[in-house]
Amino acid sequence: MNDVHISKSGLARIFHTDRDEETVKADEVRRAMKSDDGCMSPYCLRKTSSSTQHPSGFSGSAVDQYEISGLDRFLLRGECMIGEILLKKDCSLRHHEDQFLLEEDLLHYETPQAAREIIRYDAQGKFRPLKTAPNLRRGWLLKLNNIEDVILALDFFYPMALHLYEAFLENKLSVTPLRETLDRQTGMYRITQLLKDEQAQELISKSCCSENGCLRQVLWSISKDQAITTLSDQKKSVPLNPREIPLLCREACNLLVAAARPLGKMNLPS
Repeated sequence: MNDVHISKSGLARIFHTDRDEETVKADEVRRAMKSDDGCMSPYCLRKTSSSTQHPSGFSGSAVDQYEISGLDRFLLRGECMIGEILLKKDCSLRHHEDQFLLEEDLLHYETPQAAREIIRYDAQGKFRPLKTAPNLRRGWLLKLNNIEDVILALDFFYPMALHLYEAFLENKLSVTPLRETLDRQTGMYRITQLLKDEQAQELISKSCCSENGCLRQVLWSISKDQAITTLSDQKKSVPLNPREIPLLCREACNLLVAAARPLGKMNLPS
């Protein structure tokens, strides 16, 4: 696994904010859980006043050729998968189910920022509040100029994916049990602390399954003493595939916390 190294330090200052406003529910979750510096993702790091941010959250120094050479070596294998995306060494990206389609049959894009348009709606035109949901639309081809553009595009497609995988490879990835995530909720989401273990297990099985929930590998537990029993062992581990960059989940996301709120209300004393 050593030759699959992403980078040493280039992605360590990633700062992600997910500010899609098309859905009121997602906006309520963001307001309720917003931290002092505006970061909404449970995967974000704190930004400093001296770092220059790219639109997707990379610091200005994170995308030079030296620091992203690890991903470049990864692509020397020819191609790799990340989520539903097939990434090729010519710096092109497409939906993996379109890998055998001719380029002329796909809608072409040429800038990393185009990823934001691609991910916004599913094939039925419905807004996608969760970027790692298994419903990325097909029919597009994103042809970029260099690895720098690839990294920016990937951060739009799957926020923090490269950084989390890098942290895992370096044994620096920390995970937070669900109970700790709920225990720090305040305001209207404090009631999620009343969520029962059996309710949590069922909620996770529906919200986190790869088939219709989320593509991330769930690495956290219910609590330090309570494992998740409603997901497969494969879903709760990191696949060691030299041609795949796995999507990792180190903490319950805001959407899961929001879904836990009505369940917690059911446990209020009558």
